[in-house]
Amino acid sequence: MSDSTKRFSDRVESYIKYRPSYPSDTLDSLEKITCNGKPITIADIGSGTGISTQLLLERGHTVFGVEPNTPMREAAEQQLSRYPNFRSVNGRSDATQLPDSSVDLIVAAQSFHWFELEPTKMEFVRILKPGGQLALIWNERLTDSSPFLREYEALLQTRATDYQTVNHSNITDEDIESFFQPNPIEIVRFPNQQLFDYEGLSGRCQSSSYVPAEGTAGHDSFFEGLREIFDRNAENGSVSFEYQTTLYIGHLEHFSYE
Repeated sequence: MSDSTKRFSDRVESYIKYRPSYPSDTLDSLEKITCNGKPITIADIGSGTGISTQLLLERGHTVFGVEPNTPMREAAEQQLSRYPNFRSVNGRSDATQLPDSSVDLIVAAQSFHWFELEPTKMEFVRILKPGGQLALIWNERLTDSSPFLREYEALLQTRATDYQTVNHSNITDEDIESFFQPNPIEIVRFPNQQLFDYEGLSGRCQSSSYVPAEGTAGHDSFFEGLREIFDRNAENGSVSFEYQTTLYIGHLEHFSYE
């Protein structure tokens, strides 16, 4: 998408407040597979407002948050200024501005589906140290596990702006396997959840780039539909977003350990 680096510029506040974090089990698995809990240098590509970056910093790693969107990057700089091992970088997945062989691990959390894959792979191989790895992480919202989630998915399909085009489900396991070839990948999955009252649900929706922004065509219709399905499905004043958090880890080159 030609405008992909600007899509979230007017959604930063909602992104910070309402986007889900990642289960601690996901970070435990990431460390076990890549570094056995030892501090390493990580490039978090498409780091946005710093949700995944903060989790990595809290575990003692040095993290380069590489983000092309200025409002999101500045929000991360403000949020993460207390971490001495945080480095903010104005860069893209295919032009990270990082030196050759400078990082032990690359993380892309909720961002890989925005990347131009061929130049991105070349750039990732360039900045990884020998033996370095890539981890892709997604909170994948379940669409059929409850009446509310089925109705919410139908609302997105019919009233969201370009949901079918930019939904990260357009990246398949086969696409990911192809990116890592000729190396195998390890896949681990964990449950995740968010509970929302209507204000929280509305904020969560406004953090998504495919939901019509206030003042644009379709905004009122979308949120009228959202209110209806919330009122129909809320229990004790709340609804649940259920996720499957998926972690893909592997090498990008064929390394010999002999």
